[in-house]
Amino acid sequence: QVQLAESGGGSVQAGGSLRLSCAVSGRTFSNNAVGWFRQAPGKEREFVAAIGWSGTLPRYADSVKGRFTVSRDNARNTGFLQMNSLKPEDTAAYYCAVARTSGVSTQRSSYDYWGQGTQVTVSS
Repeated sequence: QVQLAESGGGSVQAGGSLRLSCAVSGRTFSNNAVGWFRQAPGKEREFVAAIGWSGTLPRYADSVKGRFTVSRDNARNTGFLQMNSLKPEDTAAYYCAVARTSGVSTQRSSYDYWGQGTQVTVSS
């Protein structure tokens, strides 16, 4: 059974940084894209970033470009989301997901496996 476990969330002040991790167990995901999504209260879950199977072709939402960096370590079966210059509008529950293919996608429907989420709260 595939399981994804996010960690690294917390509360920071605006301008601060956090690094989220996503540990995948139950199967290797080296041939699959990994994505990050977030959901704020009362809003739909939205795409944040994704990275292809080889670590290339990262893609970002416009709202996080230049501040967030997505990466992965296939040897450790772990994905990462480095978040810098955090803003109050980044406050949300963050979810990692593994896609069914190797290609990067911004669509939730492209991802088969999801973590339980980790909360990020940014205060002004």
